[in-house]
Amino acid sequence: MKLLLDENLSRQLLEAVHSLFPGSVHVTQVGLSSSTPDRKIWDYALQNGFAILTADTDFITLANTLGAPPKIILLENCDYPTKIAAQLIRANTVRIAEFERSRDSLLILRKP
Repeated sequence: MKLLLDENLSRQLLEAVHSLFPGSVHVTQVGLSSSTPDRKIWDYALQNGFAILTADTDFITLANTLGAPPKIILLENCDYPTKIAAQLIRANTVRIAEFERSRDSLLILRKP
């Protein structure tokens, strides 16, 4: 699974998860910025085979309205450091892989 990291997540997070999810990129690396509407990010992910990794609950509305693909992975209440977010993603690698094969459109990861 390739992840498209939303603008609200640090680019440093990409470095921490890239080996687990090769081909992943941060939105800024593909010309999308903080002023890019969520729907454009959604469309980019759809056209390029990405799942969206975000802390933005606005993508839940899109997932509920449009369904998958793309799939959405939400880091719930992500007010914690990038290091903790990376640990959370690494700890859920198997769950994320299972999510890729599932019919679900949304996976919520919560910090314990």
